Amino acid sequence: MYTTLITAEQLQALQAAKARLMVFDCSFELMDTTAGEKAYLQAHIPGAVYAHLDHALSDKGSPDASGEPQPHPGAASGGRHPLPSREKFAMWLSSVGFANDMQAVVYDRNAANYCGRLWWMLKWAGHEAVAILDGGLQAWQAAGGEVRPGPEPSHFQSNFELGAPLRRLVVTEEVRCGLGQPGQTIVDARAPQRFRGEVEPLDPVAGHIPGALNRPFALNIGADGRFKPREQLRAEFEALLAGRDPATVVHQCGSGVSAVPNLVAMEVAGFAPTGLYAGSWSEWCRTRGLPVEKG
Repeated sequence: MYTTLITAEQLQALQAAKARLMVFDCSFELMDTTAGEKAYLQAHIPGAVYAHLDHALSDKGSPDASGEPQPHPGAASGGRHPLPSREKFAMWLSSVGFANDMQAVVYDRNAANYCGRLWWMLKWAGHEAVAILDGGLQAWQAAGGEVRPGPEPSHFQSNFELGAPLRRLVVTEEVRCGLGQPGQTIVDARAPQRFRGEVEPLDPVAGHIPGALNRPFALNIGADGRFKPREQLRAEFEALLAGRDPATVVHQCGSGVSAVPNLVAMEVAGFAPTGLYAGSWSEWCRTRGLPVEKG
């Protein structure tokens, strides 16, 4: 069973052994929400199911007066990419034929920025056997892995059953109550200029949650496109936390997506699983009465 990362060669071995396996392509672009699926249709790992961030991995409803899509009633979080309920997510997994006895492998073309979302959601649904393809499609092709274009045939529907959550979802009220307390350490994965509030291309308010630490998610990836080695990641997170308890960490970003590479990297480094504030800055800054910090 692979539960964090998997190499291209390990995935090839699973395929050769005809293991119970489903591969998911999560490629996406925030500024062109059709680009990921277009890239998938041009070339993907044979048999891979496309998981669209906005449609499969988020629960967006109708836009409000400002044109901003609102979470569906029953969504598990707010923000720009509202997390669907576990039950709704299980229905999607069943619809694409994913079953409880399968190994899931998730990948993208974006330094694990988007496939981490599906990795985390499967853990949250109680499914341990899910791994990120380290290095993404680029590593797969570099290892001689086959790709093919076009759509894949549909799978027979399964009946995915939810288990106890294996990762912790943190909601806005928990974050608010934890402000300034030693039992909570917020780690923000956005770019430094967004964190400092100098620019804000996506949300109505610039800045960050008071007391948050900044670690841009791209820092987890080495020059080879793969997660950095365990020892290096551990040293970097220990330096960031500066004596704070790693168990108190709650990860966030703009909308709960690019926070996950930080969460995964901490696990690669050997830390115990940490929390995810899925609503993130896009929910925090839209919630009246919550404080904002800049600089």
